Amino acid sequence: MTGAENATITYGVVDNVATVTLNRPDRYNAFNEQMTLEVQRVWERVRGDDDVHAVVVRAAGDNAFCTGMDVRDGPWWQDVNVWSREDPGVRLGPKQQGVFKPVVAAVHGMAAGGAMYFLNESDIIICSDDATFFDPHANGGIVSSLEPVGMLQRGVPLGDVLRWALMGNEERIGAETALRLGIVTEVVPREELWERADGIARRIAERRPEAIQGTVRAIWEAVNQPPAITRASGLLYPQVGNGDARPRIEKNGQKPRIR
Repeated sequence: MTGAENATITYGVVDNVATVTLNRPDRYNAFNEQMTLEVQRVWERVRGDDDVHAVVVRAAGDNAFCTGMDVRDGPWWQDVNVWSREDPGVRLGPKQQGVFKPVVAAVHGMAAGGAMYFLNESDIIICSDDATFFDPHANGGIVSSLEPVGMLQRGVPLGDVLRWALMGNEERIGAETALRLGIVTEVVPREELWERADGIARRIAERRPEAIQGTVRAIWEAVNQPPAITRASGLLYPQVGNGDARPRIEKNGQKPRIR
């Protein structure tokens, strides 16, 4: 799947790192139905392609990473039977699509509302010093739910999540505050953002992919499942994911390290 086959995103793989670029800069990279479907297809490809070890998600243009749903197009699911409707976050989020390959998000400019569908399910989020995070739902009289819930699951403090969700466009979280709250783990100059995100992904991609994916899955399940289940998985996954690690190391003439 190349950029030429998509109208709203670009996609490419180099040295085991896939790069997904949101590419509607004229609409501040807001997602519509077409982008949602294209992103879903990308996640399906990432999940099934063993040559992809890590992913970078970034956005074209100077002004925004993503500003949520494109209000010009509106909610395209309104004509669907209420019991058959599906929130777009189900298609946009990598973990919702069963992707446990590490995702590095590179945020610049505005990241508003539904942008958190991407960010809440990314593994590492970095941003440029011009990044700003806000939630316009309240201004439009619209319930904000999955976005703030995902932030809570990532460990962002309750009071800050409530303030972000309830104050709407008037509450802008800048890059340094986002770092303090744990929304991002690093702030870099704008001109260094893509290179830094790519560098992080490449370092991860050098590792044994089975080990990395098992680690990612175990950690996310610890966030989303009861402790008893996550402990059981924590005992099981090393047996599943490390089964062929020792023969592979010994075949290369190296002794495994004991930690």
